Amino acid sequence: MQKDDKAVREAREPVSPLGEEVGEEKREKLGIFEKYLPLWVGICMVIGIVLSLTVPGIVEAIDSFQIGGISIPIGICLFLMMYPAMLNVKADELRKLGENPKPILLTLFSNWIIAPLVGVILANLFLGGNTQLIVAIILLSSSPCTAMVLVWGYLADGNQEQNVINTSLNTVTIMILYAPVVALLTGISAIPVDRWLLAISVIVFIGIPLLLGIVSKRGLTDWKGQEWFEEKYRPAVGKVALLALLMTLIVLFSLNGKVMLENPDLLALVSLPLLVGFVIVVGYNLIVTRLAGLAYREGVITVIIGSSSHFEIAIATAISMYGIGSIAALGTTMGLFWEVPVMLGIVYLGKYLREKGFWKGEPL
Repeated sequence: MQKDDKAVREAREPVSPLGEEVGEEKREKLGIFEKYLPLWVGICMVIGIVLSLTVPGIVEAIDSFQIGGISIPIGICLFLMMYPAMLNVKADELRKLGENPKPILLTLFSNWIIAPLVGVILANLFLGGNTQLIVAIILLSSSPCTAMVLVWGYLADGNQEQNVINTSLNTVTIMILYAPVVALLTGISAIPVDRWLLAISVIVFIGIPLLLGIVSKRGLTDWKGQEWFEEKYRPAVGKVALLALLMTLIVLFSLNGKVMLENPDLLALVSLPLLVGFVIVVGYNLIVTRLAGLAYREGVITVIIGSSSHFEIAIATAISMYGIGSIAALGTTMGLFWEVPVMLGIVYLGKYLREKGFWKGEPL
């Protein structure tokens, strides 16, 4: 009984972007990091652009290190970003899907039907003729988040057990659905893409980190114990992930700096469907969770996960398909830039709506 209680408690514990579980005493620190993450992204953008202007040949130098169209430096950085998130996957939690399937089913429908359709419609409406930006929107809208939503759910005081189950399930569904959905939507948009390279991106940037995450978690836990794994290993790996995220952004913008300076309108252009898409999808999720009679803690998690995107796999896939300094890579990077303030906005909106009695269901 004690072991079961501990498992439930751990499932409900929030996880920070650094891969560490967050106790009550770390709430303020976590909030500050998330609150100012757009600032760090902006600083990385500036540093990257400065490098693009002051370091000649940087694009050619980095782009020369690749295997099968996949950049080795970016691949390493993205792997270091992905791997800590895969340590959060709790396969045993998937057994609980039958206990309360309604929020999970609503989230899956939003992630794999509503968000991709809204993304492809808005992309073609606002970005007609710019195929790489259309593909960037499709890559973002077809990739449900698997890591950062754990943080947003914690800040919103949502049901973290549901959050863990849903993010674990999303990791599995991305492996199966991401490549086919992107291929279908790009086909509808009459944009030819290398489907083999698309599938390879999913295997390299989701499959391999997931496999290594499962194997290393089991092996290290058996060797050093659960406490050491949770309190020592995961936080250490998470710090590397943060550095990898910032380094990836610097590299991306250093390679896209010339594109940005020559086409400053592209940033505003790709931001329009991204922001309108967020409004539509968030609005949809608010309405369906209200109509479904969910309580606040389940409803807010459903809204957060159903409205988020897995920007890491989107960035990685864009780079694999079009190259490091491509407009598509720039477009997916802007998805990260806007998602952080939007998700924080959902956290505060959810709390406001709770005070107004928006969600009428009883707590589960």
